[in-house]
Amino acid sequence: MNDATRVSMTGHRRRFDQLAWPEIQERAHGDGSTLIWPFGACEQHGPHLPLVTDALFAERIADAVLAELNPELPIWRLPTQVIGFSPEHQSFPGTLSLSSDLLIALVVQLGEQLAGMGWRRLVLFNAHGGQIALLQVAARELRQRCPAMAVLPCFLWSGVEGLADLLPADELENGLHAGLAETSLMLHQAPELVGDQRPKDGLPGLDSCPLPPSGWSLEGAAPSAWLMQDLSRSGVIGDSGAASAELGLALEQRLLVHWTARFQALLTSDWPAVEKAADRTSAS
Repeated sequence: MNDATRVSMTGHRRRFDQLAWPEIQERAHGDGSTLIWPFGACEQHGPHLPLVTDALFAERIADAVLAELNPELPIWRLPTQVIGFSPEHQSFPGTLSLSSDLLIALVVQLGEQLAGMGWRRLVLFNAHGGQIALLQVAARELRQRCPAMAVLPCFLWSGVEGLADLLPADELENGLHAGLAETSLMLHQAPELVGDQRPKDGLPGLDSCPLPPSGWSLEGAAPSAWLMQDLSRSGVIGDSGAASAELGLALEQRLLVHWTARFQALLTSDWPAVEKAADRTSAS
């Protein structure tokens, strides 16, 4: 059995939307029942990558991780949320964005329904950097309304060990969008969707992009609420020139090792202690 077949078969067993209602009822009430909800975006990724880039990464990495886990572990995948919060890219054709209020409402309303079914954990598995903070807000709002269900907002690229061994320091720090990492990962995962151009754009010191003052950056400890048209004509922030499928494979392997270990640890634990929190809320 090849890897694609194994992921496909495992994905069928793990897909929330491919279960019947009695199966949902049984699984939701099981110990540690967990759902992973991939989040992406429908937004421009330069002249060479598809609008679906972030959503494709979130879904494929999630499915590959699920294929690595013991099939007895209680985790299933929700349908991928393809349209997210992308106002910074709306000056480029093709970008579709929900409002911040609508995305929060989406997470809260569907999350309340899932909690009502009995699910114990909901992991928001996000691959779009522009909605990290917003999904954290949505997660807190949902937890306040549904204290018996844990909500864990995660970002695909956060905390992944070994990225510095694969990406140059400048690209790791400044290659925020459609640069070396994303172009390489797409060349590995879906090369048929990658165009021929390899832009280098939007980096500090290039063309109209001034160097930020000391201690400031586009993202980081002291960030800026940037818009893509301020920084890049191509829609790229980074240097995709050296992108390759080989680098994409290496990046995918680091992502899989990291997230497989994280989900294995989560699913074999009793963390977070949401029942105690719910009991305290009820008693107050």
